[in-house]
Amino acid sequence: MSDRCELFCAIVLAILIPPLGVCLRHGCCTTEFFICLLLTILGYIPGIIYALYAIIFIDQERFRRDYYQQLE
Repeated sequence: MSDRCELFCAIVLAILIPPLGVCLRHGCCTTEFFICLLLTILGYIPGIIYALYAIIFIDQERFRRDYYQQLE
């Protein structure tokens, strides 16, 4: 239940302030955040589209698992 609420809040923030929604979901020093920030600076609508894509479709846990498996 909590995960759905976090996802909903991230989506609402992604519509209002796209980089903030991505920051909450993926972190502030990630590739997704900087891509979203750049797209938002270039145009608000592309920033929203990418933010929604990054929040809904990109699974950050998959990348973290792959990273930690490589360290072992």
